[in-house]
Amino acid sequence: MTFFRHCTAALALATAAAAALLGQAGGQVEPIPGDAMFTIFIRGTDVGQEQVALVRSGSQWIISSTGRLGDFTLNRFEVKYAADWQPIEMHVEGTQAGKPGDKGTPKKLQISTSFAITSAINEITQNGVTNSKTDQISARTVVLPTNVFAGYEALAARLANADVGTELSTYVAAGGEVRVSVKRISEEAVTTPAGIVKMQKYELLVHGTGSTFTMSVSVDGRARLARLDMPTNGLSVVRNDLAGVAARTLTARNPTDSDVTIPANGFSIAGTITMPPVLGRLRHPAVVLVANAGPLDRDGTVAGIPILSQLAGALAQQGFLVVRYDKRAVGQSGGRSETVTQRDYADDLIAIVKWLDKRDDVDPRRIAVVGHSEGGMIAMLAGAREKKIGSLALLATSGTSGADLILEQQQRELVHLKLSEAEKAQRVALQKQIQTAVVSGTGWESLSEDVRKQADTPWFRSLLLFDPAAVMPKLKQPILVIQGDLDTVVEPQNAEKLGELARARKKGAGPVEVVHVPGLNHIFVPAVTGTVQEYPELKQKAISPEVAETIAAWLKKSQP
Repeated sequence: MTFFRHCTAALALATAAAAALLGQAGGQVEPIPGDAMFTIFIRGTDVGQEQVALVRSGSQWIISSTGRLGDFTLNRFEVKYAADWQPIEMHVEGTQAGKPGDKGTPKKLQISTSFAITSAINEITQNGVTNSKTDQISARTVVLPTNVFAGYEALAARLANADVGTELSTYVAAGGEVRVSVKRISEEAVTTPAGIVKMQKYELLVHGTGSTFTMSVSVDGRARLARLDMPTNGLSVVRNDLAGVAARTLTARNPTDSDVTIPANGFSIAGTITMPPVLGRLRHPAVVLVANAGPLDRDGTVAGIPILSQLAGALAQQGFLVVRYDKRAVGQSGGRSETVTQRDYADDLIAIVKWLDKRDDVDPRRIAVVGHSEGGMIAMLAGAREKKIGSLALLATSGTSGADLILEQQQRELVHLKLSEAEKAQRVALQKQIQTAVVSGTGWESLSEDVRKQADTPWFRSLLLFDPAAVMPKLKQPILVIQGDLDTVVEPQNAEKLGELARARKKGAGPVEVVHVPGLNHIFVPAVTGTVQEYPELKQKAISPEVAETIAAWLKKSQP
């Protein structure tokens, strides 16, 4: 959900913090037993799989799994619940692959936990050494051990009977409990080769130690886990029937939408064209919408709001032919995400613009690109290389380098954490160390392997190196900058920085306009505080019409 927020902790710590979810007294809906395979993604990269089984045995529910997550192999997981979802016992057996300093010796982990109504007794064995730990728990808590996602099947069963406002608690094995509240429930559907899978999406507010963050859990009509998303950490756990390239979330549809396939460099990009409702001309001005950071599909859905779909519909009403698309390796688009960079995303955008330029119903002199957040960066990179892009609109786009933006966002997050100044300074120093290692390729020896796996990616390096001051002089197009003044992700002063850079271009460059919209947050929805923590509580689930109206009016006066 948050733009460019980068996880600098090990995945085990990230999932431990967010995995403390919820339990609820049993309701009328019960899950249907069966097997399922899940794929685990970090920022769109496949990092593991888990084979899950749910069985009803007499008066007990039994959830078991095996799998792999990076260097961690889950040899066995099993948790037993009573019929009313009171936990009875749990067992985890796993192996962490050895590192070079350990001479390749794998590390073994075993956790056995027995539950009473309000206590959990843990026996933890690591490399032959056993320790005991007893924790106080709530009745009917949901058991969610770190790095094991089968436990979320119990969470899905509880959520199937939850209402908005329900407050719940869960237990991270050998850790502790964390309270969670259900902030919003929405309907969701995914089209797959086997048909449409309908789900309920539960948006949750997790009250962790020292911080609060959001996550979502999608539950299908059988009360089974379909998808888990932790946007702060870039973590997604998706059932395989919903994870294939042929699967696509049906979040929103405009009356004049039609799906298209666009040829790219060695693969195809899947997208949707939204036509003007009144076809009064042979050739239309065209707009390409570019999504925010992360594995977003063509609808650009954030906090349950399909930003790009809504924007496409509004611009089509103003007479524009609008294209939005699944990002590379997302939804129905091909390509791979492991090695992708911002330049690759710009290549994809250029391919779409060239495809539009050849259409008989598009005016080739009036093709504009509108980018949201990181999408604005991609739009700038493409605009610097492709003359067929006639205009650029940058929405909530950073006016500083990617490296500086990450540090600014970290500083804002630290304000809300109950840490000493020394602890805050230590975290800032660590973030700077990570970013230096990513850019230079050196200095990783003093950082953990888990941190390197998450940070040392081509995409993150390209983000850190992006600098609008270097790209802007290469742009000749007219430029519109739109900024919500309650944006706490890319703060309002970034719009002025972009405007100054655009106005400083050489003579002959197009006109520049900077528009600030009061009361809107980073996703251009009316808000009170603008913070990411507020997103689940937003009463209005639509972007402000002022955004599309501003873009349309500007394009009509700036294009020939």
